[in-house]
Amino acid sequence: MILAGDVGGTKVHLALYDFTNGRLHPIRDQKYPAHEFASLDDVVKNFLGADGGAKKDIIAACFGCPGPVRDGRLKLTNLPWILDTRDLVKSLSIPHISLINDLEANGFGIPELAPDKIFTLHAGSPEADGHGGLMAAGTGLGEALLIWEGTKHRPIPSEGGHADFAARSNREIALLEYLRSTLKGRVSWERVVSGLGIKNIYAFLRDVEKINEPGWLHDRMLCEDPNAVIGQCAEDGSSSLCFETMKMFVGAYGAEAGNIALKVLATGGMYLGGGIAPKILKTLQNGTFMQAFIDKGRLSPLLESIPVRVILDDTCALLGAAAYAEARASEISGHSERAASLQSS
Repeated sequence: MILAGDVGGTKVHLALYDFTNGRLHPIRDQKYPAHEFASLDDVVKNFLGADGGAKKDIIAACFGCPGPVRDGRLKLTNLPWILDTRDLVKSLSIPHISLINDLEANGFGIPELAPDKIFTLHAGSPEADGHGGLMAAGTGLGEALLIWEGTKHRPIPSEGGHADFAARSNREIALLEYLRSTLKGRVSWERVVSGLGIKNIYAFLRDVEKINEPGWLHDRMLCEDPNAVIGQCAEDGSSSLCFETMKMFVGAYGAEAGNIALKVLATGGMYLGGGIAPKILKTLQNGTFMQAFIDKGRLSPLLESIPVRVILDDTCALLGAAAYAEARASEISGHSERAASLQSS
């Protein structure tokens, strides 16, 4: 079996997989609130059970984590945890453990997805192949490059979500100035294109542009998940403040996706992952995202030819982490669980 983990700023999603006919097959999974645990080790031990559960059958593990991994070690971006593969091997007694960037895990997961788990937002050129890009807005903003190697993409992690936000209009310039004031300095893309970014835009439109926030909306924002409320009220048309918030959000989202596409020459397509995109498909389809994506001056025809796809499966990073774990373990041991499942079928 393979143990896979998707470690986010708010939750840790763990799963066990085996292989059937060469494809990953889920055995069980569970999500945990990250802030309730002192370490990743504690979460894993809870998942596997006090007696170790299925630990003896686990041949390898991989955890996709926010932040740059260096020499098997990283400090998480949005959690006060420091992870080290050597410490995890000792603590968990699992022979092969890998840490990879969460967007890298998503990139490895794309080939594992069923066709109905990918939504085509923009078809682009039917002959599209080559490098690709991956962008995931959720608690934070993750970005990765998908480098074409002739038969498959190799994900290259980045921290592009922390690059400087580039305003494109007078309204975005005003948003930038507002955020520079409230944040006491520098503004990154993550401060605009993320769950936090949605709330930042909402506050800007309410407090600076003075778009009316009715009492019922104010009450819902206090009692419910603010981003869910904003997204719902934007799509059902019940609030102009929410509609304008999501319009600004998807415009910035599309612009930065287009920037990634330019930098990697993503003729093989741009993928939108993370928790937000699947929940706002109606808003993504209203034209604002693609207009911003394509609006690149003389390079606009190139952007028009690039497919844009939304990942609908929230286990994509788990699948990628599991695929990576099995591949690394097979390199070291000379035995492939995936290949063995094909031979036994």
